[in-house]
Amino acid sequence: MRLSELGELGLLAELERRGLAQSIGDDAAHLAEGLVVTQDALVERIHFRFDWISWRDLGWRAAAVNLSDLAASGADPEGLLVTLAAPPETELDHVLELYEGIAETGVPVVGGDTSKAESVVLSVTAIGRSARVPGRAGARPGDHLVVTGPLGAAGAAFRRQSYVRPPLRLAEGKELAAAAHALLDLSDGLAVDAGHIASRSGCRVVIELERVPIAAGAELEDLGFGEDYELLAAVGTPVRHTTIGHCEEGQGVALTLNGEPYELGGWQHFR
Repeated sequence: MRLSELGELGLLAELERRGLAQSIGDDAAHLAEGLVVTQDALVERIHFRFDWISWRDLGWRAAAVNLSDLAASGADPEGLLVTLAAPPETELDHVLELYEGIAETGVPVVGGDTSKAESVVLSVTAIGRSARVPGRAGARPGDHLVVTGPLGAAGAAFRRQSYVRPPLRLAEGKELAAAAHALLDLSDGLAVDAGHIASRSGCRVVIELERVPIAAGAELEDLGFGEDYELLAAVGTPVRHTTIGHCEEGQGVALTLNGEPYELGGWQHFR
């Protein structure tokens, strides 16, 4: 079987089934004494292209997508490990711009590695600590589903052949983690990520799309693009963030628009 048949989620499930990985269903690894660790890699011509993004914005993006996983764990960031692989002819000024973009997040680079490569690959590991990590498995029927900000900006920007800077929702993550039954960041598209909560929690997630805040210039279909990096939480009582749906008995995700069923796509590597 090829990876194109399994997809990213199928690969992760197979690794767990064979005992080659464990506890990889959440945004980050939750270790002893509240330690939270996460890692993401950005690969040139897969995740970005330099005619659409600056080196500085790439640095911010590489850090922010990892800090988003810490936010979804309610964690305070302590440091970043950055591994950069790049062609030897890469300009020093470009690399410095990249690290300046990382520094703009306010989280220090405390280690990493460098390597020669034919194209740019940027891998960041973020380390933090959290007093309480809700995870994805605790949503209950009757929970409200809330989102921390407008969605669709990344998809709209991609249609314009550009990227937007992911938001940092660390403060919101700590706030929500204190009481949320489930919490994750929206990286693969609203329907796909809501499906993670539904499958891990054993409930049905219902989203009313007319209640979802849409970013300026975005269209409804952009909600399926992913890379918005807002937080999605299942909470027992309403909070200050926008309620877009609820959890109920059953399974899977139901999307409606003004009461009628609606479908959104999503992102999955290898497919």
